[in-house]
Amino acid sequence: HELRTRLHELGSDLIFLQEVQGQHERHARRFEHWPDEPQDVFLATSPKLRHTFETAYGRNASYLHGHHGNALLSRYPIVGLENRDISDHALEKRGVLHCVVQVGRLQVHCFVVHFGLLARSRERQLGALIDWVSREVGADAPLIIAGDFNDWHNRAGNLIAERLGLVEVFGGLNGQPARSFPATLPMFRLDRIYVRGFDVKQTEVHHGLPWSAISDHAALSAHLARHGG
Repeated sequence: HELRTRLHELGSDLIFLQEVQGQHERHARRFEHWPDEPQDVFLATSPKLRHTFETAYGRNASYLHGHHGNALLSRYPIVGLENRDISDHALEKRGVLHCVVQVGRLQVHCFVVHFGLLARSRERQLGALIDWVSREVGADAPLIIAGDFNDWHNRAGNLIAERLGLVEVFGGLNGQPARSFPATLPMFRLDRIYVRGFDVKQTEVHHGLPWSAISDHAALSAHLARHGG
C-alpha cells in the first residue's frame, strides 16, 4: 500500500517495475490486507489516488505458491506487448517485457529488464536484448530501456550505447549511472534508464526513507522531452 502511494505521488507517466507479484498465496495468507488482484493491477489504480494507469505484466518465475515478473504502468494506451524468457539457467529465471505505448501520434518502445546476477549470464542476456531491439525496433523509433541490470561494472551500458545509440539518463554518453543499491545509502550502480529519441531534462534518485522501507533498491526517475519536439 505504501509503494502504491509513493509511486502515484511521483506523477510519472511510465513506471518500469521488476519482481512484481502476479500471485503469492503465502503472502495472501500471512498479511491481512493483501490485495486480491495482481500487484501490477493493485498499483495502477485506487479511488483515493489521482492517477490511473494501464498495466502490462510479464511472468518470469513460477513456483508452487505463485509467480512474479516485470511490469509496466502507463498513463498512455499500451498497444503492443511481448514478454520473452531470457533465463540463462534454471535456478535464476529472468525476462524482458516489451511494450509499445501510444503517446499521441508517437509510438514509444519500452523494454522492462531484469538481468541475472552472474556476469556471463548478463552478457548473454544483453546480447539477446540488443539483437531483439536491432531486429524489431526501427532505428529512429523512440526507445526506453529501464530496469535492474545487476551490472556492477557498467559493462552493459557501454555496449548498449555503442550498439543501439542509447544514452543513460544520469550518466549521459560517457558518465556513470546513478548509485541505486542499497536504498538506504546507495553505493552500487545496478539500475539504469537508457533512452533514444529523448532529451533528458531532470533526474532524481529516490533513496532513504520512505523509499528504503519499500524496496532494497532506490527508485530512479527522469523527466524526458521528445528530441526536437
